[in-house]
Amino acid sequence: MSLIYKLTEIIDDCRTEYQQLKEEIAEGYIRTFKIEEVYGESSLAEKNILAWGDNLEWMKYLCFENQVYGKVKLIYADPPFFSKADYKMQVKIHSKGAEGTVKVKQTVYTDTWNEGIEAYLRMICIRLLVMRDLLTEDGCIFMHLDWHVVHYVKILMDEIFGMDNFVNEIVWNYKSGGTSSRHFARKHDTLLFYGKSSQYYFQAQKEKSYNRGFKPYRFKGVEEFQDETGWYTLVNMKDVWQMDMVGRTSSERTGYATQKPELLLERILKSCTKAGDLCADFFGGSGTLAATADKMGRNWITCDIGKSAAAGIKKRVLQKKASFIVLRESFNAESMSDVQVQIKKQDEKYSAELKSYHLKEEYINTFGEKERELIHKLIHTDSLSLIDYWSIDFNFDGKIHKPQCVMIREKESLEKYTEGISATGMIQACSTDVFGNVLYKTFKYAME
Repeated sequence: MSLIYKLTEIIDDCRTEYQQLKEEIAEGYIRTFKIEEVYGESSLAEKNILAWGDNLEWMKYLCFENQVYGKVKLIYADPPFFSKADYKMQVKIHSKGAEGTVKVKQTVYTDTWNEGIEAYLRMICIRLLVMRDLLTEDGCIFMHLDWHVVHYVKILMDEIFGMDNFVNEIVWNYKSGGTSSRHFARKHDTLLFYGKSSQYYFQAQKEKSYNRGFKPYRFKGVEEFQDETGWYTLVNMKDVWQMDMVGRTSSERTGYATQKPELLLERILKSCTKAGDLCADFFGGSGTLAATADKMGRNWITCDIGKSAAAGIKKRVLQKKASFIVLRESFNAESMSDVQVQIKKQDEKYSAELKSYHLKEEYINTFGEKERELIHKLIHTDSLSLIDYWSIDFNFDGKIHKPQCVMIREKESLEKYTEGISATGMIQACSTDVFGNVLYKTFKYAME
């Protein structure tokens, strides 16, 4: 049977699955996510959430909690593109030793889909059904894809959101990638823009439209402007957007393979949200939605199942001094690392100092031969070069890590010492290495 005939079956099956999911939630959904970390002011942190885990389970959790059900103003979805490829990121390790700055490739996610395009479309379809219910009545969704499957996903979205609620097919045109001698260069992605209803919020943005010959028209009632290029008018923005990808030397570059530029998200947020609105990205990736939303005064929810993605998002928003909470899906995962932290008491203060770091052999063996040799050498010569950032909670309550001190690496520089006052007698250190491995260590002291 051809795929076009399978689409009806996919939609019907996913609707049935979604009804079962809603019944499961109504009967008392068991929590699979728990709060592990809080950064910044607690009252502000509650408005921004980073979740590490499966995005469908996370959306089920949000529906069960009922705090954001029907309250998300904008969803930006940037799922895998069905590209049949594995995506790696270059992890930069800055060592003060003889190694200097080295790079290690790490797989961040796979987009291979051994069961074929039908399995991919089922994955997208069930999630779209849940996303629709999370949106406000005047909310909207942007689905970011490319030539591989955007035409099939539009059919799914027409069924789920309604053809009448389709707003725009936006073409993001860029310079990078896509060259071949067998076809025209593939230089664009496609964003499908739908409202939940006809009442979706939208504020048209303006762009320059240069006059012919760059000369003034002097039409009556038409306001004209001039810049170094020539004369222009301001018109409503078109649905073809020309902007560059994140360049190798860009200050916002994280190293994540499919990172999207903040300018792209700024344009979407300006058009479809206001300050204080709640935005969500359930395929968090490099964290561009969270970073941009925080910068623009929007509240945000983001999620990713990959540990390197979740760790990268956390670092990115920490660098922006954001207040947020971190939730993690409950699963039994053995720690792949160990960190030595020396805690000392001096008068009324405690000090914490990083001493060494170690990765388990079974984890190191997941890398290639050259990478394994490099990691072994770094562990023996400069093990702390593997730490990307760490934090200390001097007043750990036994449940949630609420650090007073956060130390983030800047190339070769990482502050390894900090101090503070403990009112609880419990101190917890949380370290995150360059590969996304997170480790908590708790120290208990008798209070005098």
